[in-house]
Amino acid sequence: MDFEKLFHQNKEQSIAGRYVNLSHIEPLLLRLNKNNEVEIIGKSVLDQPIYSYQIGGGKTKLLLWSQMHGNESTTTKALFDCFNFLNSDAAFATLLLTEFTFYFIPILNPDGAKAYTRLNANNIDLNRDAQDLSQPESKILEQAYNDFQPDYCYNLHDQRTIFAVGDTNKPATVSFLAPSFNEAREINDTRRKAIAVIAAMNKVLQGHIPGQIGRFDDVFNLNCIGDKFQSRGTPTILFEAGHFQNDYEREVTRKYIFIALLSSFYSIYDNVIVDGYFEDYMNIPQNKPTFFDFVYKNIKINYDSSEIITNFAAQYKEELVDNKVFFNAFVAKIGDLDNFLGHFELDGEQQLYSDNYQDIPELNQIADFYLDKKVEIVNGLVKK
Repeated sequence: MDFEKLFHQNKEQSIAGRYVNLSHIEPLLLRLNKNNEVEIIGKSVLDQPIYSYQIGGGKTKLLLWSQMHGNESTTTKALFDCFNFLNSDAAFATLLLTEFTFYFIPILNPDGAKAYTRLNANNIDLNRDAQDLSQPESKILEQAYNDFQPDYCYNLHDQRTIFAVGDTNKPATVSFLAPSFNEAREINDTRRKAIAVIAAMNKVLQGHIPGQIGRFDDVFNLNCIGDKFQSRGTPTILFEAGHFQNDYEREVTRKYIFIALLSSFYSIYDNVIVDGYFEDYMNIPQNKPTFFDFVYKNIKINYDSSEIITNFAAQYKEELVDNKVFFNAFVAKIGDLDNFLGHFELDGEQQLYSDNYQDIPELNQIADFYLDKKVEIVNGLVKK
């Protein structure tokens, strides 16, 4: 199956970039709502509607939710690409709608999505509220789970640019986890089903982005929604949309989430349980936080009236201004960077550092500086 072709045929062109909120998806949901498939299933803290989209008539039921964290929008974009595919005349789409009933919640945290924050309007992380159910958004997901009684759950997230695939120099573009159902991290039939689906997705994605698929940490936390649903006996799969080289808008990663979703549906439909799937899953390297957005090495600085050679790193902070996300680079670490990588790396070749401040890099300072007064760095990058 040509997943790349399917993506380009069905990509929802009206949403792009990192900032995706209710105002962007409501017109799309209205367009999809041909036979009352779209419903408002509750309201957020700030009284914003939370929508569901149910499609298909098959016996296997899949519950998928995105933007539980409001600033994690990549999987939301991929869901709308999937919606376009499911509403196409492709034979595979027709098959999926015959075999599955899909229940999507595209944005669970609309307040956080609008403010571009991880938390909801009460500053609560909804993915740590699975037991307390203190927030209206958490209660809505719980009710959807109880009413729909899914056979599989998909917990869709973004992860930061800091993660590498194990000890490699490759970013974790897509990461997965079959959450633990107990503190011993045992494998039962429920978790085994989630692992099998992840192994199938990994096999497909390795043909597109070899070496850029990671495995998320499986420490058990019953306050996390994935661990909770897994412990209830529902195979649950955590998706983490991560960084692809130079793709800070996550438009390339979006494609690989789309491919992962469709390949997962196929694996469940075809009951693809290959020999050694557990080993295949465990062989996916675990994520390691070894990346910075920028690493500068062999930089000469004047320190206490002496010249020394040092290294430092900078990291983007994503800041919402006038409904647009800006990536602003700030110094994040100074000194030993032997075990760290940069998505952008510069060897300063012992050129002298200077800036418009104290002529020395300091933590949380904007990454604007000069090297030997000749090379100008603006917002982390060499000015051309």
